[in-house]
Amino acid sequence: MNDLTASAERWGIEPGYHDVFGRWHAASPQTVELLVAAMAAGGTMPQAETAFGGVPARCFQGDGRRVWVLAVQLYALRSRRNWGHGDLGDLARLIAVAAAQGAAGIGLNPLHALFIDRAEEASPYGPNSRLFLNPLYIDVGAIPEFPEPPAALVQAIARLRETELVDYAGVARAKLTGLKLAHARFRADTTAARRTDFEAFRTEQGEALLRYACFEALRERHAPKPWRDWPAPWRAPSVPQLREFRAQHAADCEFHEYTQWIAHRQLEACRDEARRLGMPLGLYVDLAVGIDPNGADAWSRQDAVLAGVSVGAPPDEFNPAGQNWGLAPFNPHGLAKDDFQPLRALLHASMQFSGALRLDHVLGLKRMFLIPHGCGAQDGAYVRFPFEPTLNAVGAQSQRDRCIVIGEDLGTVPEGFRETLARWGLWSYRVMLFEREHDGRFRHPGGYPEAALVTFNTHDLPSFRGWIEGHDLRVKRGIGLDPGESDEARAWWQSALRNLLSEHGRGQPSDDFAAVAATLAQTPSRVLAIALDDVLGVRDQINIPGTVREHPNWRRKLPALLEDLERNESLLKVARVLAEAGRAAR
Repeated sequence: MNDLTASAERWGIEPGYHDVFGRWHAASPQTVELLVAAMAAGGTMPQAETAFGGVPARCFQGDGRRVWVLAVQLYALRSRRNWGHGDLGDLARLIAVAAAQGAAGIGLNPLHALFIDRAEEASPYGPNSRLFLNPLYIDVGAIPEFPEPPAALVQAIARLRETELVDYAGVARAKLTGLKLAHARFRADTTAARRTDFEAFRTEQGEALLRYACFEALRERHAPKPWRDWPAPWRAPSVPQLREFRAQHAADCEFHEYTQWIAHRQLEACRDEARRLGMPLGLYVDLAVGIDPNGADAWSRQDAVLAGVSVGAPPDEFNPAGQNWGLAPFNPHGLAKDDFQPLRALLHASMQFSGALRLDHVLGLKRMFLIPHGCGAQDGAYVRFPFEPTLNAVGAQSQRDRCIVIGEDLGTVPEGFRETLARWGLWSYRVMLFEREHDGRFRHPGGYPEAALVTFNTHDLPSFRGWIEGHDLRVKRGIGLDPGESDEARAWWQSALRNLLSEHGRGQPSDDFAAVAATLAQTPSRVLAIALDDVLGVRDQINIPGTVREHPNWRRKLPALLEDLERNESLLKVARVLAEAGRAAR
C-alpha cells in the first residue's frame, strides 16, 4: 500500500465506484490528493470508522395508517391575493382544500433561506441557510404592522400576479419594500405583546439567529464579495464581535431577525392549522443535502463544513455526464463533534414544523460523492461518513420532534444500505418511474415496501403528462441535452406503464393521472405523494438537472388558481380514487 492509498483509506476516500451501468471508475491520484487536502484543511483529524455500540434510537413511526399527501412547489401557487409567488398565506388555504379532500398533509419543496438580493438564483436546493426560512414565502399583507401600501407597490404586485413565470427579482423588490415598511412601523409603534414575542423568538434562536442576521447585514455591506474575501475581522468573527456589531447596527440586523420571526410564526400557524383540521402528517418538508459555500451556514459553521469540494452524483441513465451540485457538505470527520450538535440543530430547524421530513440524497449519511473544485463531475470520488452514529442522532431527533424520516434513497445504492436504514426506522422513497422488474415490467403495486413514501416522479423528473407524451425527450434534445433514452425505448416503457395501469387503475383511462393514483394507492407503502402538477396536467418538469438558463427551472406557475382548486374536477377525481382505496385521512 503506497502513501497516497494509505492516506485515502485513513480519510475515508473510496478507491473508486461502479456506476449504474456497471462500469468501474477508479479515483484518480489527483482527486485523492485534493480531497485529502480539503479534509486536512478542516482542522479535524481523521476518525476511524466504528459501529454504533449503544440502545439505538429508531425514528418515530407515526400511527400506522396508509395515507396520501398533496405535494406542491409552494412558489408555484397562483392566487388572487399573493404577490406573484406562492406564500404561507396560500399554504394555509391549500391545507384547508387538501384536508377537505382527505389528504393527510401537504408536501413542500425546501423552504430554506436563499439570497434575497439574488432571488433569480431560485433553486431551493442551493440554500444560503438551512436553519432559517426564505423571506419570499412571507405573506406580507398578513403582517399586523404592514401599512396601507403605496400606489406604486400595489401596481407592481398586480403585474407580478399576471406573469406566466415567477419574476423572482420583481417579487424580491416588492417584498423587501413591504417588509421594510412593516419593520419600520414595528420599531416605531408595536404592541407590548408583539415586542415580547419577538424578543422571545430571538432568545429561543440564540446564537444561530445572531450569526444569520449579522451575516446578512455584513453581506449587504461587502457584496458582491464572498465572505472569504471580506476584511479579516469578519471572515470568522467571534460571538462577542458579532454582539458588538449588532449593537452598532441594530436596525439592519433586527430587520433580518424580524423577517425570520414573521416567517417562523406564519409557518407555525400553518402547522397548527393542519393539526386543527385533523391531518395526521400536516406538513411534509424537504431538507436539502448541502449548502451554498458562500452562504450564512458555511460562514457560521466553518468548523463543521467542508470547503474546497462540492457534492454531486456520478453518471446515471438520466444524467450521463454526472452532476455537480455546487453545494458544500458537512465535514465527515467533524460531524460527530458535540454529540452531532450541528446535525441535530439542522434537523430540528425543519422537524419543528413537520410530521414527516424527507432527507434529500440520504445516501450522503453513509458516503458522499465529492468533487474537488475545478474538477468535472466524472472526477469525483466517494467519501465515507460515520453512518450508524449519524443514524442514531437522526433517530433521537426524530423521536424528540415526533417526525417521520423519509430517506431519498435513489441512485447508486450500496449493498445493504436500505436494510440498515430500515433497522433504524428511516423510510424508503420509491419513485414509480424507477420501480421496474428485471424483465422490464413496471413493479406490481404489491411489490413496494410498507415503510416507504411512494410517488410517480420527483422534481428532477418528467411530469406524468410530459412523460406519457414524450414531451421531456423533445425538450431536452431541443436545448442540447442527451436525455439518455431513445424514442423507441420510451415507447416501450409507455406501453409497459399503460399495461400496468389498465390492470390496476380501477377503470381509469391509462393516459389519465387518476389511473396512476389508483395504482399507487394499492401499494402497502404508508404514504403516497400526489404532485399537484400531475393532477393539473402540467407537461413541463419542474427542474432539468444540468441546466441553468436553458430551461425555466423552479419558475413555472401552476395553471389553476388556488381559489378554484376546491372545485377542480381533476383534484376531486383523484381524491375520490384515493378514498375508494382507503387512503383518505378522514
